[in-house]
Amino acid sequence: MVKAKYITMIVNNTKESVDYYCNILGFQVDSVYHPPGNTEITLMRGPSETMIELIQSSQFPTGLYSIGMDVDNLEETIKEIEEKGGKILMPPAATLVGRMTFTEDPNGVRIALIEHNMDYALKKEG
Repeated sequence: MVKAKYITMIVNNTKESVDYYCNILGFQVDSVYHPPGNTEITLMRGPSETMIELIQSSQFPTGLYSIGMDVDNLEETIKEIEEKGGKILMPPAATLVGRMTFTEDPNGVRIALIEHNMDYALKKEG
């Protein structure tokens, strides 16, 4: 099962972006991560299940980065996509909250496919 979960944007200034999404659009900060390197990841939660992920990093150009989709089983999802003629852009990789890979739609929009680990799932339930 594939479920749209978040939109990822690369931003120039996390504080300005957080202020905009909180004060103008009514989102709230869900969590903030500081992975190795000079990167900050802020997850914003709105009135629905879909979240916005803001990443401030000099490694990527500013703008839309990807649409994130949760999957129950990453290997099965990859197999299904490839069997249907879709392309996987990279081998599965470990993240702070699970494992992921990317596919790309016909317009070049990157779609992150992520299988969350149990620690992440339990944190979100509790």
